[in-house]
Amino acid sequence: MDKIEEEIAAQNGNLEESSSGKDGSICGYESLRHLLSVNLKPHLYKEVSRLLIGLNCGKPLELIALPESAKALSSKHEFDLQAFSFDADKELVREPRVVRVGLIQNSVALPTTAPLLDQKRAIFQKLKPIIDSAGASGVNILCLQEAWMMPFAFCTREKRWCEFAEPVDGESTQFLQEYARKYNMVIINPILERDVNHGETLWNTAIIIGNRGNIIGKHRKNHIPRVGDFNESTYYMEGNTGHPVFETAYGKIAVNICYGRHHPLNWLAFGLNGAEIVFNPSATVGELSEPMWPIEARNAAIANSYFVGSINRVGTETFPNPFTSGDGKPQHADFGHFYGSSHFSAPDASCTPSLSRYKDGLLISDMDLNLCRQLKDKWGFRMTARYELYADMLARYLKPDFEPQVISDPLLHKKSL
Repeated sequence: MDKIEEEIAAQNGNLEESSSGKDGSICGYESLRHLLSVNLKPHLYKEVSRLLIGLNCGKPLELIALPESAKALSSKHEFDLQAFSFDADKELVREPRVVRVGLIQNSVALPTTAPLLDQKRAIFQKLKPIIDSAGASGVNILCLQEAWMMPFAFCTREKRWCEFAEPVDGESTQFLQEYARKYNMVIINPILERDVNHGETLWNTAIIIGNRGNIIGKHRKNHIPRVGDFNESTYYMEGNTGHPVFETAYGKIAVNICYGRHHPLNWLAFGLNGAEIVFNPSATVGELSEPMWPIEARNAAIANSYFVGSINRVGTETFPNPFTSGDGKPQHADFGHFYGSSHFSAPDASCTPSLSRYKDGLLISDMDLNLCRQLKDKWGFRMTARYELYADMLARYLKPDFEPQVISDPLLHKKSL
């Protein structure tokens, strides 16, 4: 490699420096939970945890004991592995509906200067032990991060990255179908899709692979950001698949891809269609969104009475050609640190601690889907919602002659005597 390639390699994926402050850590700690647990006395940490991540059925989340084979893979391949259990109250009529769900976060595996196919296949190799760990742990539904099979190159606005795009039944889907069959596992496969039947148009798409390796369906990203480096409409536009919910062997699931998490009505629509678990595969960086990250998905889980799995990639991806962000700042070759921190949120306002801010990771959760209905009964959000008022408001808002319903103080613009 020449000097430029070496510099890029040093900043990409698993070649990233691991010293504190340069690897995405928080003051040398891999997560907020780690920082607090080390620096607070146990009784203080317990109370802070209650306030930060809530209680599930009145008690802290319990750890899940995972098989030694799964832990050995985590140790050998140096990825974060955590597992927690969400309970529901025991019911007299329904049996518990416990499903084991997994989220994978990862950095890229090769520098962005490497041949494209080498980059993609290196990511495949990197994920094999993580998926095997999920399979060994008995995960029923597994979700990968947004566009997991490539660097998140949309910041560059260079069209050569379009070569990573695949048809729905392409290489990435085929790779994951083998694992779905092997482990009897439903897998959500978020890719850059090339629609060969419609002018080879590109889409940001999540493919749902059934536990027998079949393709159940797909969903295309509803909301496309135009925020600084995240001007993704250079590559693809808003999706055309609505808000589908996929009925799988393990429950009804949906996928709210990345930027859609900023739109409450997007979350609502998946809930109205009956979702029990909504996944949010993402790619977002610290300076832009980190204060929002622990809030939006948790709020969605509460408001819509379903579980949410939030996934974010990790690492700093550096590209060969510098680019600008339309904000007047100097050009740069990366657009920040992807801060990982993947986590689960439950309808009762509890959530898991997050995965590492800088390491690859697998987060596993047992969740009793009975909790969804129990929280609907408790809070009555569906019953007390005023959908007819909202529908009327939205219908009026879409008309060109819409006028906001503002009632002004009649004395506001009068001169005082």
